[in-house]
Amino acid sequence: MFSIIIPTFNNLNYLKLCLNSLKKNSKFNHEILIHINEGTDGSLEFIKSTNFKYSYSEKNAGVCVAFNKAAKLATNDHIVLAHDDMYFCPEWDLFFSKELTKIKTNDFFLSGTMVQPFESYINLNCGLTYDDFDEKKLLTELPSIIYQDFQGTHWQPSLIPLETWNKVGGFSEEFSPGLGSDPDFNMKLWKIGVRLFKGLGECRVYHFSSLSLRKKTWNNGAKTFLLKWGISIKFFKKYYLKSNEKFDGLLTEPKKTFFYYFDFLKCKVAFIYHHITNKFKILC
Repeated sequence: MFSIIIPTFNNLNYLKLCLNSLKKNSKFNHEILIHINEGTDGSLEFIKSTNFKYSYSEKNAGVCVAFNKAAKLATNDHIVLAHDDMYFCPEWDLFFSKELTKIKTNDFFLSGTMVQPFESYINLNCGLTYDDFDEKKLLTELPSIIYQDFQGTHWQPSLIPLETWNKVGGFSEEFSPGLGSDPDFNMKLWKIGVRLFKGLGECRVYHFSSLSLRKKTWNNGAKTFLLKWGISIKFFKKYYLKSNEKFDGLLTEPKKTFFYYFDFLKCKVAFIYHHITNKFKILC
């Protein structure tokens, strides 16, 4: 049904947990695509022993490159972007599938909802690591938690048409290893006219939180986004995506209120500052 893309960077135990959750908790059959970064922990040999399609980078290339390489292997109409530190909860794909029947536009962006052991979308502590993960607690307590659909999502797991992915060229690799790449991807979608950015409250994954990025020097995604688009990530999420507000239909162009112009001016000041300091660094 879907082509599920999972980058992994020496996280073999988490990868196995993720793949097992897909096998256990999916209602439909899917194409699994793995990108191996390094794979020196045995994950490369493990994937080679399976029937999963995979791409490979000898050194850690980050998630942007990983998603782009693995997406070239996709053969289904829709791709799901995920991470190796995610446990897919029961019927996650059924909720995506039901939503697809309601959509009347060719280009869109859907996401599930992350369950995390700290304050986030759904806060439920079922373990901070693979070693203390309490699957029984998660499967027992999670169904009783109600979470509404929401606007302006840009997180994984996300589902988009493969055709839409190709229109915008996937992830922008100047954001490698990955910080800021999600809102940048959504901005590229916005620029081609996408106005459906919907998070599904019932489609859920348990997330151990950015293990791949913890292992590599972080990029300044906020600065890269600002210099590329002329506005901050915060501004884009607040005025364009209306992130985390209750879902109420397709997004529209932001209302040009006093606060919009005030925050826009702050973005421009920051843009000019970073632009000048970058030029100064080059001259030095």
